[in-house]
Amino acid sequence: MRTSSPIRSQFGVDNSLQRIPFSNYLRCREFGAAVSDVIVCDRVYKRYGSKAALAGFDLTVPEGMVYGLLGPNGAGKTTAVRMLATLARPDSGRIEVAGFDAVRDAARVRQRIGLVGQYAAVDEALSGRQNLVLFGKLHHLGAARARKRADELLEWFGLADTGDKPIEQYSGGMRRRLDLAAGFLTAPAVLFLDEPTTGLDPQNRNQVWDAVRGLVAAGTTVLLTTQYLEEADQLSARVSVVDHGRVIATGSPHELKSRLGGDRIDVVVRDSADLAATAEMMRTRLHAEPTVDADTRRVGAPAADPVADLTDIANTLRDSGIPVEDLALRRPTLDEVFLHLTDARRDVEAIA
Repeated sequence: MRTSSPIRSQFGVDNSLQRIPFSNYLRCREFGAAVSDVIVCDRVYKRYGSKAALAGFDLTVPEGMVYGLLGPNGAGKTTAVRMLATLARPDSGRIEVAGFDAVRDAARVRQRIGLVGQYAAVDEALSGRQNLVLFGKLHHLGAARARKRADELLEWFGLADTGDKPIEQYSGGMRRRLDLAAGFLTAPAVLFLDEPTTGLDPQNRNQVWDAVRGLVAAGTTVLLTTQYLEEADQLSARVSVVDHGRVIATGSPHELKSRLGGDRIDVVVRDSADLAATAEMMRTRLHAEPTVDADTRRVGAPAADPVADLTDIANTLRDSGIPVEDLALRRPTLDEVFLHLTDARRDVEAIA
């Protein structure tokens, strides 16, 4: 269901694309016509000396969505992105991007991708507009076309009023949006975003998220690597969790959360001395093993009958005289899924 976009035609910008609700767009992707796969990794291996960076890495990314790639430091995410962006070659396995082999047809792949790394790749002495024009010329757009494209992108990313300011006067969020604009100069079919909001405050992070949603609504597929689980939850239609160089779980954020069961009850006690008693009480009342976070004084456990269980826990806490600061019913988070999957894998390896 790939829609033609004025962004792909003569580099025009149709501001109506920014008004497409992202949730509606994802529903179209999920329930609409079949889409093709723009990224395929099949049994990819890569070693650096004695270290296996990728060890049978498999990945399939459909077009027209944000696809999250999550994993702890050293899991292989950056190596995978470098392979997909033709910056490194696999030892073995097959990699296809935008319909071309990333090894045999690397030049064609590069014509169809964009890459935005963790750190701003801009010239501090130049303005935002001058940076984009420079990048446009490096992409062989020609001077006039590069200037036109720079103006379009500054408008689209909300930087038109600051386009003539030097980069040294930009905030972190503005620099990040300029990075995204530079990555979209040639309207790539696939854009790789490596930790796009590292170090940004919540407001600037939301601005970058909005820009990413706009890119996807315009037809670009985004592969997102991030340490922020909330970011993947907010943006990604599908997620793959990577550990020790291979994918250990794949699904939508909702599907991955469902692996931990349904609703959970969280209790934050006022006094750390009550943690053990609260945990034992929840174990008895909910017939489930609770998790205890001593730093936040939080005890949590799954609830089979959410409303009834929440009422029961509240009454038991009151009758036991345990003062609490917070009592809540919530869904599992992607952070918990991530920790569960990676910890479970380490437990299996320890037993082996």
